[in-house]
Amino acid sequence: MQTQTTEELKKLIMAELPNLIKSEPELRDFVLKITRDVYADRRETESRFDRMMDQLNRDREAGEKRWQAWEKKWEAQQKADKERWQAWEKKWEAQQKADREKWEAQEKKWEAQEKKWEAWEKKYEENQKVIHEMLDEIKRVDHRIDSTIGALGARWGMQAEEAFRDGLKAIVEKSFGVKVERYEGYDHEGVIFGRPDQVELDLIIKDGTLIICEIKSSMSRAEMYVFWRKKEFYEEKHNSKASRVMVISPMIDPKAKAVAEKLGIETYGYAGDAKI
Repeated sequence: MQTQTTEELKKLIMAELPNLIKSEPELRDFVLKITRDVYADRRETESRFDRMMDQLNRDREAGEKRWQAWEKKWEAQQKADKERWQAWEKKWEAQQKADREKWEAQEKKWEAQEKKWEAWEKKYEENQKVIHEMLDEIKRVDHRIDSTIGALGARWGMQAEEAFRDGLKAIVEKSFGVKVERYEGYDHEGVIFGRPDQVELDLIIKDGTLIICEIKSSMSRAEMYVFWRKKEFYEEKHNSKASRVMVISPMIDPKAKAVAEKLGIETYGYAGDAKI
Protein backbone atom coordinates (compact mmCIF):
# COMPACT_ATOMS: atom_id res chain seq x y z
CA MET A 1 0.00 0.00 0.00
CA GLN A 2 2.90 2.28 0.86
CA THR A 3 4.80 1.39 -2.40
CA GLN A 4 1.73 2.28 -4.42
CA THR A 5 1.46 5.64 -2.66
CA THR A 6 5.15 6.41 -3.40
CA GLU A 7 4.70 5.68 -7.08
CA GLU A 8 1.66 7.85 -7.28
CA LEU A 9 3.55 10.62 -5.57
CA LYS A 10 6.41 10.42 -8.09
CA LYS A 11 4.00 10.66 -10.95
CA LEU A 12 2.31 13.62 -9.39
CA ILE A 13 5.60 15.45 -8.75
CA MET A 14 6.82 14.82 -12.31
CA ALA A 15 3.52 16.09 -13.68
CA GLU A 16 3.22 19.21 -11.57
CA LEU A 17 6.84 20.15 -10.81
CA PRO A 18 7.69 21.93 -14.11
CA ASN A 19 4.70 24.28 -13.79
CA LEU A 20 5.34 24.87 -10.10
CA ILE A 21 9.03 25.76 -10.77
CA LYS A 22 7.90 28.34 -13.30
CA SER A 23 5.22 29.84 -11.03
CA GLU A 24 6.81 29.45 -7.60
CA PRO A 25 10.25 31.13 -7.22
CA GLU A 26 10.78 29.67 -3.76
CA LEU A 27 10.20 26.17 -5.03
CA ARG A 28 12.56 26.79 -7.96
CA ASP A 29 15.31 27.99 -5.55
CA PHE A 30 14.70 24.98 -3.36
CA VAL A 31 15.06 22.57 -6.26
CA LEU A 32 18.27 24.27 -7.44
CA LYS A 33 19.66 24.15 -3.94
CA ILE A 34 19.08 20.47 -3.41
CA THR A 35 20.36 19.56 -6.90
CA ARG A 36 23.46 21.79 -6.88
CA ASP A 37 25.74 18.91 -5.90
CA VAL A 38 24.55 16.91 -8.92
CA TYR A 39 24.72 19.69 -11.60
CA ALA A 40 27.39 22.36 -12.01
CA ASP A 41 26.15 25.89 -11.74
CA ARG A 42 26.52 28.50 -14.49
CA ARG A 43 29.81 29.92 -13.20
CA GLU A 44 31.41 26.55 -12.94
CA THR A 45 30.12 25.62 -16.40
CA GLU A 46 31.47 28.82 -17.89
CA SER A 47 34.79 28.24 -16.14
CA ARG A 48 35.06 24.75 -17.50
CA PHE A 49 34.19 26.02 -21.01
CA ASP A 50 36.83 28.74 -20.76
CA ARG A 51 39.45 26.20 -19.65
CA MET A 52 38.49 23.95 -22.52
CA MET A 53 38.74 26.79 -25.05
CA ASP A 54 42.10 27.83 -23.59
CA GLN A 55 43.33 24.28 -24.03
CA LEU A 56 42.03 24.17 -27.59
CA ASN A 57 43.76 27.49 -28.33
CA ARG A 58 47.00 26.20 -26.80
CA ASP A 59 46.70 23.01 -28.84
CA ARG A 60 45.99 25.03 -31.99
CA GLU A 61 48.98 27.33 -31.37
CA ALA A 62 51.22 24.34 -30.73
CA GLY A 63 49.93 22.70 -33.91
CA GLU A 64 50.58 25.89 -35.88
CA LYS A 65 54.11 26.08 -34.50
CA ARG A 66 54.73 22.45 -35.41
CA TRP A 67 53.26 23.09 -38.89
CA GLN A 68 55.41 26.22 -39.37
CA ALA A 69 58.47 24.28 -38.23
CA TRP A 70 57.60 21.46 -40.63
CA GLU A 71 57.03 23.99 -43.45
CA LYS A 72 60.43 25.55 -42.79
CA LYS A 73 62.01 22.13 -42.76
CA TRP A 74 60.18 21.22 -45.99
CA GLU A 75 61.26 24.49 -47.64
CA ALA A 76 64.83 23.89 -46.53
CA GLN A 77 64.65 20.35 -47.89
CA GLN A 78 63.16 21.60 -51.17
CA LYS A 79 65.88 24.24 -51.43
CA ALA A 80 68.58 21.65 -50.74
CA ASP A 81 67.05 19.26 -53.28
CA LYS A 82 66.83 22.08 -55.85
CA GLU A 83 70.47 23.01 -55.27
CA ARG A 84 71.52 19.37 -55.55
CA TRP A 85 69.42 18.98 -58.74
CA GLN A 86 70.92 22.15 -60.26
CA ALA A 87 74.40 20.96 -59.37
CA TRP A 88 73.62 17.55 -60.92
CA GLU A 89 72.18 19.24 -64.01
CA LYS A 90 75.32 21.32 -64.43
CA LYS A 91 77.45 18.23 -63.99
CA TRP A 92 75.27 16.33 -66.49
CA GLU A 93 75.43 19.18 -69.03
CA ALA A 94 79.21 19.37 -68.60
CA GLN A 95 79.43 15.60 -69.11
CA GLN A 96 77.14 15.78 -72.14
CA LYS A 97 79.23 18.59 -73.61
CA ALA A 98 82.44 16.65 -73.01
CA ASP A 99 80.91 13.49 -74.55
CA ARG A 100 79.60 15.50 -77.52
CA GLU A 101 83.02 17.05 -78.12
CA LYS A 102 84.66 13.63 -77.90
CA TRP A 103 82.07 12.19 -80.29
CA GLU A 104 82.50 15.06 -82.76
CA ALA A 105 86.27 14.63 -82.62
CA GLN A 106 85.86 10.89 -83.20
CA GLU A 107 83.43 11.56 -86.07
CA LYS A 108 85.96 13.88 -87.70
CA LYS A 109 88.59 11.14 -87.41
CA TRP A 110 86.17 8.64 -88.94
CA GLU A 111 85.28 11.04 -91.76
CA ALA A 112 88.94 11.67 -92.46
CA GLN A 113 89.61 7.92 -92.41
CA GLU A 114 86.57 7.31 -94.61
CA LYS A 115 87.81 9.89 -97.13
CA LYS A 116 91.21 8.20 -97.16
CA TRP A 117 89.49 4.84 -97.64
CA GLU A 118 87.30 6.20 -100.46
CA ALA A 119 90.33 7.75 -102.14
CA TRP A 120 92.22 4.46 -101.82
CA GLU A 121 89.20 2.51 -103.05
CA LYS A 122 88.81 4.85 -106.02
CA LYS A 123 92.49 4.52 -106.83
CA TYR A 124 92.25 0.75 -106.47
CA GLU A 125 89.22 0.63 -108.78
CA GLU A 126 91.02 2.83 -111.32
CA ASN A 127 94.06 0.56 -111.14
CA GLN A 128 91.86 -2.50 -111.48
CA LYS A 129 90.08 -0.91 -114.44
CA VAL A 130 93.42 -0.19 -116.12
CA ILE A 131 94.60 -3.73 -115.38
CA HIS A 132 91.37 -5.23 -116.76
CA GLU A 133 91.58 -3.02 -119.83
CA MET A 134 95.16 -4.14 -120.36
CA LEU A 135 94.19 -7.78 -119.88
CA ASP A 136 91.22 -7.36 -122.25
CA GLU A 137 93.48 -5.72 -124.80
CA ILE A 138 96.01 -8.53 -124.41
CA LYS A 139 93.20 -11.04 -124.89
CA ARG A 140 91.96 -9.18 -127.96
CA VAL A 141 95.46 -9.06 -129.42
CA ASP A 142 95.91 -12.70 -128.55
CA HIS A 143 92.60 -13.57 -130.22
CA ARG A 144 93.54 -11.48 -133.25
CA ILE A 145 96.85 -13.29 -133.52
CA ASP A 146 95.10 -16.65 -133.09
CA SER A 147 92.49 -15.65 -135.66
CA THR A 148 95.11 -14.50 -138.16
CA ILE A 149 97.23 -17.61 -137.68
CA GLY A 150 94.10 -19.76 -137.87
CA ALA A 151 93.03 -17.99 -141.04
CA LEU A 152 96.41 -18.57 -142.59
CA GLY A 153 96.30 -22.18 -141.51
CA ALA A 154 92.82 -22.63 -142.96
CA ARG A 155 93.87 -20.92 -146.16
CA TRP A 156 96.95 -23.10 -146.54
CA GLY A 157 95.10 -26.23 -145.60
CA MET A 158 96.80 -26.61 -142.23
CA GLN A 159 93.51 -26.17 -140.37
CA ALA A 160 89.93 -26.95 -141.42
CA GLU A 161 87.79 -23.96 -142.36
CA GLU A 162 84.96 -25.32 -140.22
CA ALA A 163 87.17 -25.48 -137.13
CA PHE A 164 88.30 -21.89 -137.69
CA ARG A 165 84.71 -20.73 -138.18
CA ASP A 166 83.68 -22.44 -134.95
CA GLY A 167 86.44 -20.60 -133.11
CA LEU A 168 85.32 -17.20 -134.35
CA LYS A 169 81.68 -18.13 -133.66
CA ALA A 170 82.57 -18.88 -130.02
CA ILE A 171 84.30 -15.49 -129.69
CA VAL A 172 81.20 -13.69 -131.01
CA GLU A 173 78.90 -15.55 -128.63
CA LYS A 174 81.15 -14.89 -125.62
CA SER A 175 81.81 -11.24 -126.47
CA PHE A 176 78.17 -10.24 -127.04
CA GLY A 177 76.12 -12.83 -125.17
CA VAL A 178 74.32 -13.97 -128.30
CA LYS A 179 73.69 -17.30 -130.00
CA VAL A 180 75.06 -17.82 -133.50
CA GLU A 181 72.87 -20.31 -135.34
CA ARG A 182 73.95 -22.14 -138.48
CA TYR A 183 71.35 -22.03 -141.23
CA GLU A 184 71.37 -24.74 -143.88
CA GLY A 185 69.04 -24.61 -146.88
CA TYR A 186 69.03 -25.86 -150.46
CA ASP A 187 68.99 -23.80 -153.65
CA HIS A 188 67.08 -26.04 -156.01
CA GLU A 189 67.07 -23.49 -158.85
CA GLY A 190 70.82 -22.82 -158.76
CA VAL A 191 70.37 -19.07 -158.29
CA ILE A 192 73.43 -18.69 -156.08
CA PHE A 193 76.06 -20.98 -157.56
CA GLY A 194 74.61 -21.46 -161.08
CA ARG A 195 73.53 -24.95 -160.18
CA PRO A 196 71.50 -26.52 -157.32
CA ASP A 197 73.55 -26.68 -154.14
CA GLN A 198 73.39 -26.40 -150.35
CA VAL A 199 73.25 -22.91 -148.83
CA GLU A 200 74.86 -22.15 -145.45
CA LEU A 201 74.63 -18.96 -143.42
CA ASP A 202 75.27 -17.78 -139.86
CA LEU A 203 72.29 -16.12 -138.20
CA ILE A 204 72.40 -13.90 -135.12
CA ILE A 205 69.08 -13.00 -133.48
CA LYS A 206 69.19 -10.45 -130.68
CA ASP A 207 66.16 -8.69 -129.18
CA GLY A 208 64.10 -9.58 -132.26
CA THR A 209 66.73 -8.21 -134.64
CA LEU A 210 67.94 -10.55 -137.41
CA ILE A 211 71.60 -10.30 -138.42
CA ILE A 212 72.86 -12.41 -141.31
CA CYS A 213 76.54 -13.08 -140.88
CA GLU A 214 79.35 -14.82 -142.77
CA ILE A 215 82.27 -16.04 -140.61
CA LYS A 216 85.24 -17.15 -142.74
CA SER A 217 89.01 -17.36 -142.55
CA SER A 218 89.29 -15.23 -145.70
CA MET A 219 86.96 -13.37 -148.02
CA SER A 220 87.47 -12.63 -151.74
CA ARG A 221 85.54 -10.31 -154.04
CA ALA A 222 83.67 -13.22 -155.62
CA GLU A 223 82.84 -14.71 -152.21
CA MET A 224 81.41 -11.37 -151.12
CA TYR A 225 78.95 -11.46 -154.08
CA VAL A 226 78.08 -15.07 -153.28
CA PHE A 227 77.36 -14.11 -149.65
CA TRP A 228 75.03 -11.33 -150.84
CA ARG A 229 73.11 -13.76 -153.07
CA LYS A 230 72.81 -16.19 -150.15
CA LYS A 231 71.41 -13.36 -148.02
CA GLU A 232 68.79 -12.55 -150.67
CA PHE A 233 67.95 -16.25 -151.02
CA TYR A 234 67.29 -16.55 -147.26
CA GLU A 235 65.15 -13.37 -147.13
CA GLU A 236 63.01 -14.43 -150.10
CA LYS A 237 62.56 -18.02 -148.94
CA HIS A 238 61.65 -17.12 -145.36
CA ASN A 239 59.95 -13.79 -146.09
CA SER A 240 62.17 -12.16 -143.48
CA LYS A 241 64.25 -9.00 -143.96
CA ALA A 242 67.65 -8.87 -142.25
CA SER A 243 68.26 -5.73 -140.21
CA ARG A 244 72.02 -6.00 -140.67
CA VAL A 245 74.43 -7.97 -142.85
CA MET A 246 78.04 -8.48 -141.81
CA VAL A 247 81.20 -10.41 -142.64
CA ILE A 248 83.72 -11.36 -139.94
CA SER A 249 87.07 -12.42 -141.39
CA PRO A 250 90.69 -11.56 -140.50
CA MET A 251 91.64 -11.67 -144.18
CA ILE A 252 89.30 -9.63 -146.41
CA ASP A 253 90.53 -8.76 -149.86
CA PRO A 254 90.52 -4.98 -150.52
CA LYS A 255 88.36 -5.55 -153.59
CA ALA A 256 85.94 -7.54 -151.44
CA LYS A 257 85.76 -4.60 -149.01
CA ALA A 258 84.85 -2.29 -151.89
CA VAL A 259 82.02 -4.65 -152.86
CA ALA A 260 80.87 -4.80 -149.24
CA GLU A 261 80.72 -1.01 -149.01
CA LYS A 262 78.70 -0.85 -152.23
CA LEU A 263 76.21 -3.49 -151.02
CA GLY A 264 75.97 -2.19 -147.45
CA ILE A 265 77.71 -5.16 -145.83
CA GLU A 266 79.53 -4.49 -142.56
CA THR A 267 83.04 -5.96 -142.42
CA TYR A 268 85.12 -6.78 -139.33
CA GLY A 269 88.62 -8.22 -139.26
CA TYR A 270 88.18 -9.58 -135.72
CA ALA A 271 85.10 -11.00 -134.04
CA GLY A 272 85.52 -8.79 -130.96
CA ASP A 273 85.42 -5.64 -133.07
CA ALA A 274 81.90 -6.31 -134.32
CA LYS A 275 79.14 -4.12 -132.92
CA ILE A 276 76.12 -6.27 -132.14
